Amino acid sequence: MRAALSERVHAWLADKADESVLRWIFRLVFVVTVAVLGADLAERAGWLAMSDPLSQTEVQQDAPMTDAPPGAPSLLAPLIKRLIPLPQPDPALAQPISFELGGGGRLLASGTITPGSSQAFAAEVEKHGEYIKTVVLNSPGGAVADALAIGRLIRTRKFATEVEAGKYCASSCPLVFAGGIERRAGERAVIGVHQIAAMQPANVTPRDEMSLGQTISARCERYLADMGVKLDVWVHAMETPHDRLFIFKPDELKGLNLVTSGPDSAPEKART
Repeated sequence: MRAALSERVHAWLADKADESVLRWIFRLVFVVTVAVLGADLAERAGWLAMSDPLSQTEVQQDAPMTDAPPGAPSLLAPLIKRLIPLPQPDPALAQPISFELGGGGRLLASGTITPGSSQAFAAEVEKHGEYIKTVVLNSPGGAVADALAIGRLIRTRKFATEVEAGKYCASSCPLVFAGGIERRAGERAVIGVHQIAAMQPANVTPRDEMSLGQTISARCERYLADMGVKLDVWVHAMETPHDRLFIFKPDELKGLNLVTSGPDSAPEKART
C-alpha cells in the first residue's frame, strides 16, 4: 500500500516537474520572440527615418565657411545641415536685381529677380551684348518666369555664367545659372534650391493654384532638360519646403551637370 502511494507521489512530482520545465521553455521562447520583433521594428523605423528627405540630418563635412554670403549666418558653422532654414538676404540683395559691367566681359547681376527683371536684362544685353561674355550671379532668386526668360536669353547669346567664391545663388537663381553655355562656381559658393511659390491673382481657387504650380514646375523641368542639367536638381527643389534651402555639394554640382569645368564639357546639343 505504502509502495503504491509512494509511486503515485513520485509520478505526480515528475509530471509537475515536466510541466514546470515546459512553462519555463515557453516563457523563454516568448521573451526571445518579443526581443526579435522589437529589434526588427526599431530597424524598420530607422530605415524610414533615413529614407524621409525631410528628416535627414546629413551634414556637410567641410571646413567652416568663413566667407559665406551676407545674410546667411547659419552657413558659418563648421558642420551645417544641408537642409537649412532659408537665409534672409542682406538689404542689398533684397533689392531688385541690378546689372553692372565689370572687367573681362563680365556682367555682374546682383539682387532679387522681380517681375520685369528679364526685360531689364534684355535691355542690358541689347546695349552691351558684344562685350558680355559671362553673367556673374549673386541673387536669392525671385520670380520664376523672369528667371527662365533670363536663362534662355543667356543660352541664346552663348554667355557663360558664374557664382563667385563666397557668393549666393538660391531659389530661382540656379535656373538663370543653368542657362550658361559654361557654368562655373567659385570656392564656397552657395548654390541651393527649394520649392517654387507661384504668384497668382487674388481669389484664385485651390484647384487653379495647384494647376498653376504644376504648369510652372513642368516648364522648369523642360527648361533644365534643354540646358543639359540633370533633373535630379528639380527633384531636390520639389522635396524642399519653401522656407528651407537644399545646398548642393561641389561634387553634386558637377555630377548633376549644373557646374561644368570648361567649354568642352558644356552641353553640346542643348536646345535654345
